[in-house]
Amino acid sequence: MPEPEVARSDVDDPARTAPLGRAARRRAERQVIGDEAPREGVDIIRPVERAVVVGVALPDRTDAEVAASLDELTRLLDTAGGEVVHRVQQRRPHPDPATLVGTGKVDELRALAAAHDADSVVFDDELSPAQQRTLEERIGRKVLDRTIVILDIFAQRAASREGKLQVELAQLTYLLPRLRGWGAALSRQAGGRAAGGVGIGGRGPGETQLEVDRRRLMRRITAIRRELGGLTRVRATKAARRQRRGTPVVALVGYTNAGKSSLLNRLTGADVLAEDRLFATLDPTLRRVALPDGREVVLSDTVGFVRKLPHGLVEAFRSTLEETAQAALLLHVVDAADPEALRQVDAVREVLADVGADAVPELVVLNQIDRADAATVADLGAAVRATRHADVVPTSAITGEGLDALLARVAALLPDDRTVVRAHVPWTREDLVARAHREGRVLAVTHDDAGTRLEAEVPPELAAALAAYADGAVSGPRGGP
Repeated sequence: MPEPEVARSDVDDPARTAPLGRAARRRAERQVIGDEAPREGVDIIRPVERAVVVGVALPDRTDAEVAASLDELTRLLDTAGGEVVHRVQQRRPHPDPATLVGTGKVDELRALAAAHDADSVVFDDELSPAQQRTLEERIGRKVLDRTIVILDIFAQRAASREGKLQVELAQLTYLLPRLRGWGAALSRQAGGRAAGGVGIGGRGPGETQLEVDRRRLMRRITAIRRELGGLTRVRATKAARRQRRGTPVVALVGYTNAGKSSLLNRLTGADVLAEDRLFATLDPTLRRVALPDGREVVLSDTVGFVRKLPHGLVEAFRSTLEETAQAALLLHVVDAADPEALRQVDAVREVLADVGADAVPELVVLNQIDRADAATVADLGAAVRATRHADVVPTSAITGEGLDALLARVAALLPDDRTVVRAHVPWTREDLVARAHREGRVLAVTHDDAGTRLEAEVPPELAAALAAYADGAVSGPRGGP
């Protein structure tokens, strides 16, 4: 039985009929990437204005889980610049290999799309190229899936060169098996005299547009991977430099819109874009923050995750996401006010395991507690500790509540390998004194005619450099908790 229609006030929104409604404005503001790539016959971004969304409940999924996933797909479409005019759910023992849903449901979708003047039908599950073609032929509308909607949002939001390249790579990888041009036009036979001596059946129309498109896409994919490889090496060099200085990296991870960027801004005074929209931030951001014990750490804000995150996106962003595996600590930010918080925790952990970051120590940050009642926060924290076996700190990036406790807990979890050094540094090596102020914690400092007498807690590399000017006993590492 079809789901009830959305209210007519939502379907016939006056903003939609205005010269530039919400969807039109967002498409007008869209930043389409990859314009330098060959685009003949290639339709990467496919605008959606009014959509019917479809979810399939298989035996391993409850109707409530499918409804929650459709809620998220609705938000994704809203972020991409479209609006949902109707929702459909179907329970099946297994997906139909040709159309995912049953034949009767396909006919129903065709009628619903016509009745609601929808320009597309969007499935909550990824469709195979064959399923997409078959559904478009039978429904007579554009047929998309969750994957292309997420790719479209990423294309709009990416700002850095690396982010744009990563999104374009994911788009082209998704598009490659979906190039149009099957049937007689798929001939790969040589044309004209090029087939001389081959015999009957050896002559054909030559290289088709489909083959030209495929070859161009493959060439573009190769070029993107080569450039991303160079950017990855640059990032690895910077990470190695931070490691030599003894500056630990703490990675912010979490579900999209959990408040990671807001938390980063509050802790560091950064001005990273923070909006109440899915995937507001895509490009990694690094900022320093001082811990209560005087140490500095680097906070790394990463792209948000989502259920059914397209595999192509994980592969394209792998070099960026794998940096979380090199972090000293993960701050797993969770929206404490979201009823799906526990499922979101599991979705994030699946991606972390995929990129090899599941072994990194984890601290769960229950953010946005200003939007949830105390009992809900307490129950969520107890569930995380009991079923996910992680430590929990409740915070609010808006009010600042719990942030001091968060920094104190981070300081306790990070091993402290600083060494207390006393040295008499000559004036010619004041650069070492500057590094002690920058990289360590200066406990005492005096000056005389020969130079600077210094007592400071410093990382191992700097301690080794100051050892040549040792002035008294030098203590060993302080050790972790």
